[in-house]
Amino acid sequence: MKKGKVFLVDDDELIVSMLSRALRGEGYEVNSETVTFTAVVDKIAAWLPDVVLLDLKLPSITGLDILEKIKTNQIDTQVVMLTSDDHVETAIKCMKLGAADYLTKPFNIDEVKIVVNNIVEKKSLKSEVSYLRRFYSEAFRKDIIGESPAMAELKQKAEKVARSNVSTVLITGESGTGKELVARYIHSIMYDESGKGFAPFIAINCTALPETLLESELFGYEKGAFTDAKAEKKGIFELAHGGTILLDEIGDMKLSLQGKLLRVLEERTIRRIGGQKEIPIEVTVIATTNRNLSEAVDRGEFRMDLFYRLNIFALSLPPLRERKEDIPLLAQHYLTHFTSQYKNKVIKGFSPKVEQVMYSYRWPGNVREMKNVIERIVVLETSELIMPEHLPREMLGQAVLPPPQASARFVLPEAGISLDELERDLITQALERAKSNKTVAAKLLNITYDSLRYQIKKFGLEE
Repeated sequence: MKKGKVFLVDDDELIVSMLSRALRGEGYEVNSETVTFTAVVDKIAAWLPDVVLLDLKLPSITGLDILEKIKTNQIDTQVVMLTSDDHVETAIKCMKLGAADYLTKPFNIDEVKIVVNNIVEKKSLKSEVSYLRRFYSEAFRKDIIGESPAMAELKQKAEKVARSNVSTVLITGESGTGKELVARYIHSIMYDESGKGFAPFIAINCTALPETLLESELFGYEKGAFTDAKAEKKGIFELAHGGTILLDEIGDMKLSLQGKLLRVLEERTIRRIGGQKEIPIEVTVIATTNRNLSEAVDRGEFRMDLFYRLNIFALSLPPLRERKEDIPLLAQHYLTHFTSQYKNKVIKGFSPKVEQVMYSYRWPGNVREMKNVIERIVVLETSELIMPEHLPREMLGQAVLPPPQASARFVLPEAGISLDELERDLITQALERAKSNKTVAAKLLNITYDSLRYQIKKFGLEE
């Protein structure tokens, strides 16, 4: 496998031959140009090398002209200038025009190898980071699963908040509803879609640390601020500059620290522990809680001014029991995820009784509970279908299964009937009764979601 592509532009065939041999020996693919310099930019654009080694003095055109054309045409390559001119002014001119580096002839071949290797590795790392950002951004989007009206409304509000570029957001909801996922969803829209480039996302749990430690984590400290402060430390507000801080379970933050947080939100500056300097910060603060902050304010457990400051842009996640239409989608999502993660698993779906149990169960732990239940089953069981005996006992004890109902018998008219028309009519009725919710309509017809989608497309009922 080739390490990368290098294009050589020099009128000295001996130098071209020497560099070609050395770089090929390192595993690079090498191309070169020594004669028709006027066409060199077109050749570089067509071949798209990772690095161009470009001589500064050429017979019919200067290396600076070629460098300028490469940058003007926005060709995705890095240029290293080669020259016998060792004046500082020349090097500065090359770098100002966008050269990645500058090597003076006669150069050490090992130095050329190091420069080329560093540029190729940096480009590869940049591409990998870019891919990972896109991957995780898309992953955050995919994890917000749900077609229920409540989730559709939530996603719409989250997108509006994100695109408004607000500075503070409050997300409330029971434990396990996915508050952090919504926070990451907002962050991904706010920064990944804006073209601003990388923006950090740092989460901290306000209940996991003692008050003094939480304060030092948020604001940092100066050297000597307390006994163990051997060196200065930046806090999360500084580290997240230009990005997002998630303050998870802010309802449990101590009152004394709430006042300091309010000051940061109002003034957009922080002061390290033991410090005197005000440090400006530019961050989006997303706070989450499973508590009713309004009631906490009434009990004197949460500052009213901080509550009103956070509550300007508030999103509320419904518990899973209030969006039952999303249960089949979530269950299938986690089943697919875990059967892919744990190898040699053949579980393909859920038995009808299990679907009934999952639909009627109250899910006190919400989406997190469902995720844990399905992961445990995938790890421990080997059958193709998940059966009732595979579920936790508490689920079977709380679930309320509907009593069996006798199916109504359709009497075929003597003149016969169009089966397609009958199917079309029943599907239309189911969609009307379910208010166009396909998941509910599929349950009314006792068919799978995918089957219903096929039938809708077949009969042209998309509208």
